[in-house]
Amino acid sequence: MTYRLKHLVMLCLLPLIINAGTTTAQGKQYKPGTHYEVLETPVRTSDPKRIEVTEVFWYGCSHCFTFEPMVSSWANQLPKDVNFVHSPAIWHKNMELHARAYYTAKALKVLDPVHQAIFKAMNLKNNKLASKAAIGKIFEAQDVNLTKFNKTFDSFGVVSATKQANARQRSYGIKGTPEMVVNGKYRLSAKMAGSQNGMLKVADYLISVEREKAEQE
Repeated sequence: MTYRLKHLVMLCLLPLIINAGTTTAQGKQYKPGTHYEVLETPVRTSDPKRIEVTEVFWYGCSHCFTFEPMVSSWANQLPKDVNFVHSPAIWHKNMELHARAYYTAKALKVLDPVHQAIFKAMNLKNNKLASKAAIGKIFEAQDVNLTKFNKTFDSFGVVSATKQANARQRSYGIKGTPEMVVNGKYRLSAKMAGSQNGMLKVADYLISVEREKAEQE
């Protein structure tokens, strides 16, 4: 191989070398116990064939409200091997109502508009949504029949999904909202990651870690 050809090959490989070094450097800066926590007992995910990223949230949380457009944009760009899901936080009775509202909207296939409407009602209009009747008005505004809403809200499926969310939250050891859990193994928060945007970067790193593990199995 001539010197000129060797030089051209090195020029072509240089970006790959730089990118590999950057990825390694970024990986090294994220440390367990500092930027994220490793769960003592992994929590089963809904689809073991994909990497699951769960956002634990509450509609009444102002930080969740500001995080929502950011995490939605991020989630829309995730590759097909990653499954992004929401999981409502439940610490008191009203939060249980809000969790049931989430699963009701999901069951009735009106999640996107209702999800945003509830966030806005609680954070911009100071509506506590402290009753099923108050929540029903949100659904009515989205052209959902009130009788259908009530039936779904009290259905076995919605109540069961809410109980599962509560159990999942306790297994995760959630300390606040919003928090994220990657593949049922790693819990992270904006406080640990330094910011909400930082939380997404740590999530990206942990997704790559899980992807590499899967490829080696």
